[in-house]
Amino acid sequence: MASAPKALSGTTAGVRQMMWVLLLVYILNFLDRQIVNILAEEISRDLHLSDTQIGLMTGLAFALFYTFLGIPIARYVDRPATNRAHVIALSLGLWSAMTAVCGMAQNFVQLLLARIGVGVGEAGCTPAAHSLITDAVPPEKRASAMAFYGMGISIGGLIGMVVGGVLNDIYGWRQAFLAVSVPGILFALALPMLLRDPGRHALRAEAAPVAPLAATLRDILANRSFVLVLLGASFTAFLSYGKAVWVVILFQRDFGLSAGQTGLWLGIISGLAGMLGTWLGGALADRFGQKDKKYILWAPALGMTLAAPILFAAYVARDWQGALALLIVPTALNYFYYGPSYALAQQLVKTNQRAVATSLVVFGQNLIGLGLGPLFFGLLSDMFKPVAGAESVRWVLYGAAWLGLLPAFFFWRASKRLTRDWPAS
Repeated sequence: MASAPKALSGTTAGVRQMMWVLLLVYILNFLDRQIVNILAEEISRDLHLSDTQIGLMTGLAFALFYTFLGIPIARYVDRPATNRAHVIALSLGLWSAMTAVCGMAQNFVQLLLARIGVGVGEAGCTPAAHSLITDAVPPEKRASAMAFYGMGISIGGLIGMVVGGVLNDIYGWRQAFLAVSVPGILFALALPMLLRDPGRHALRAEAAPVAPLAATLRDILANRSFVLVLLGASFTAFLSYGKAVWVVILFQRDFGLSAGQTGLWLGIISGLAGMLGTWLGGALADRFGQKDKKYILWAPALGMTLAAPILFAAYVARDWQGALALLIVPTALNYFYYGPSYALAQQLVKTNQRAVATSLVVFGQNLIGLGLGPLFFGLLSDMFKPVAGAESVRWVLYGAAWLGLLPAFFFWRASKRLTRDWPAS
């Protein structure tokens, strides 16, 4: 693969600043996206929602527009004249404003439309950010760089759980939405002064012209390793997003914790474990991947396999302290996939296909993961209620624990093909 352009590769301080700014953006991304999880039970009581409606509100409404807009936006990002920093700033401002609108919703339909607005805004963030990171960081360090950016998921989720839960207990769920929207709106105004696009597209416009979208998609999806990584990342997200919503509700319904208590304890544990797992997955991929490319995906495959029985034990536990302690290790293991998956999405394709490749992974993770995970879990919970009663959420999570073996299989299969599917330098 081509090396990083001179505009960034020779300025370590500039790359470091870019990475920290993008991390802050991604923290706000997941803060606004995931705060709804800790507020879901309170919203459900206030607006009289079923578990299926909770699944629609927390997942599918956001994910449909996020995913389907992601590919055309990524296509725009890959164009030579596009300023990727401006795309990220506009996206941040829009999704933050729509988060505030969520707090003003008076019924389910209004809340659903506001969540769609958040999804529309966030669709422009990750493809542009990954494109900038790939240009700035050499191939042998990209999994670690992607993992650093990916820590925004856990940090944003942690802040959303803790702050959202506390604000909900003191002021209510509406004020919680309004409060977390303010930092994003302010940061969006400052972002053009903090983040610069080095103009990589202009440097490569003649050497790497943008091909028709259909041809680009065919070319990317012809790579079997890419498809297997895409499937692994998508089903990991399906389980992660589904569990993220319903574990919170389990702690509130079954263990009787308030939103503030759940957000504090579950937010800290899942946030810190997720940060550690994300960073460690990227570091292991970079270190061992230099010896043999197949090792890039061994940590995600082994991690998810080992996580399954421990997660099951956590959901079986009848006291919240025991369940919380058992969630630490599998949460870290399940985050091993992020850095390797997104680094490979960049490295298995041509230079002028990178944003589209990222958008495909984002598409799979969010349509299958965020869109269908919470909704599917909610539907199952409603179906199980006549038999399981108050235990219906717990029954759903039992199955989710063992389904983690499916993405582990996809990552293992991809690892066995990486060497043959790796593009020529």
